[in-house]
Amino acid sequence: MVAWFRRGRDIARPSPTDQPEGNSAVLRERLAELVRYINRSSGRLPRESVVTARLITDLLGQVIDGFETQSAEPRAVISVEATVEDYLPTTLKRFLALDPSQLDVPRMGEQTPAESLQDQLESLLDSAAELLGAARAQDVDALITQGNFLRTKFSRSDLEL
Repeated sequence: MVAWFRRGRDIARPSPTDQPEGNSAVLRERLAELVRYINRSSGRLPRESVVTARLITDLLGQVIDGFETQSAEPRAVISVEATVEDYLPTTLKRFLALDPSQLDVPRMGEQTPAESLQDQLESLLDSAAELLGAARAQDVDALITQGNFLRTKFSRSDLEL
């Protein structure tokens, strides 16, 4: 009976050493693989979608760069990993799996698959831009906090004790 209550607790959880400095090199390689996949598939994807997908990868690369210089927010690491390993490649693969004769045919009076792909990529682009903005804001906040600490630590009143 006790074993039943423990189900799900045996799931491996990442240790602090797995996050994010150790993962940044791995994540950067996975991002490079994704860029190569986009480039290889560019002849079968709409041009606008290729550009948007590459903008997403460029933004994610900048976020990963920040992981190497600043301790990363775990949610940021999870978001980048999910986008690189699942959201973006899955979106592209599902489009590429379609019959080419159906790419510009509206489904049930709505968007064509090509238009739907572009909308999905734009959602991912917005998310990546927000993620980069949040990472940069965290860097600025950390710098301001350090400045406040130094001012307090080395202000004249503290030295006169």
